[in-house]
Amino acid sequence: MGSVSVGIVGSGFAAGLHVDALKRVYGVDVKIQAVASRSRPSADAFARRHGIPNSYATPEELLADPSIDVVSICTPNAMHGSLVIEAAQAGKHVICEKPLTGSFGPTKDQGLMRAIREREEAQASLAAIKDALQRAGTQFLYAENWIYAPATTKTKALMRTSGGSVVDIRAEQSHSGSHAPATRRRETAGGGALLTLGAHPIATALHLKAFEGELLCGKPIRVKSVTAETAALYASAAVRRSGSRNWLVNDWKDVETWANLVMNFDDGTKAVVNASFAMLGGIKNTFEVYTTNAVFHNNMTPNSSLQVYTPDHAAFGDEALHEKLESRTGWISASPDEGWAKGYPQEMQDFVECVAEGRQPVAGLELAGDVVQVIYAAYESAEVAQRVKL
Repeated sequence: MGSVSVGIVGSGFAAGLHVDALKRVYGVDVKIQAVASRSRPSADAFARRHGIPNSYATPEELLADPSIDVVSICTPNAMHGSLVIEAAQAGKHVICEKPLTGSFGPTKDQGLMRAIREREEAQASLAAIKDALQRAGTQFLYAENWIYAPATTKTKALMRTSGGSVVDIRAEQSHSGSHAPATRRRETAGGGALLTLGAHPIATALHLKAFEGELLCGKPIRVKSVTAETAALYASAAVRRSGSRNWLVNDWKDVETWANLVMNFDDGTKAVVNASFAMLGGIKNTFEVYTTNAVFHNNMTPNSSLQVYTPDHAAFGDEALHEKLESRTGWISASPDEGWAKGYPQEMQDFVECVAEGRQPVAGLELAGDVVQVIYAAYESAEVAQRVKL
């Protein structure tokens, strides 16, 4: 299949996941050519750590590198939209972390007025991104790892064989709170738990219903409306009275840390998504699919494939156990290969093959845009306390 050269924009947690997954691609010669970060020292350190030959102080320098075929965007949310457009204009294929875009920056309005404005801004940004990609003719590859997780892939295979209709999906991502400052501020994150965490289960529900529709009806089954509730639990009386007995991240600013979303599909079925930054014990990635003739339960994280115990907090050193654990003592679900279980190598395999072969990805622009549309309609629903149509 030849070779594909990749440039990484960002040097944080997500960038490391992308690099590790790209190094596991087979059948195509992947060259991780360069990294760019907001500071040259960060880019240099990341390049040394991962054996990347070139580092740049700005994304613009990386985009000007003619040797790079694909740009992988792993920056804070507020930078995604503009970087996708700039990368397309530079003739690069684009891998982008979730969410694709949103509404960012300081705001003076609150409540429903803000929710309406944010939804309009997110829609305008989506339109600009789609226009730039169409004009450039470059590929957009949506880094939604849940779509590529082995459990999701196997669920689709079994759905194809069993032929039942999906009537109910229940999915969740939760943990004790992000430690990246940009994700704790509305102006840089674009939202809270629903956007940062909920994007994964929302995308999976959308993908599975679209897959079912193509399979049984010849066209995707789509969301027609949403109902949502959100809460800033860090501001609750319960958290305030906890004092020093609070292990949750609490340095939030103007974002929700809990959300419940109901998606209503045009075939009369439902999907319920929960997302919370108020759960101890590591990260929870789960989905359940109920069909007319089968049930599928996935515990992506944590799972019981390996259970370990120790009373010694230093016993396992820096060895990975599972993401977002507050403690390394007691009984722990230690995923043998958490990245594989979450679909990171599989998504990069698909993306690199798409660029090499000129085909479309499993997770692309339509899914990325639908996730944004659902989330910002949900924020409006939470303010008006009623169903909002898409």
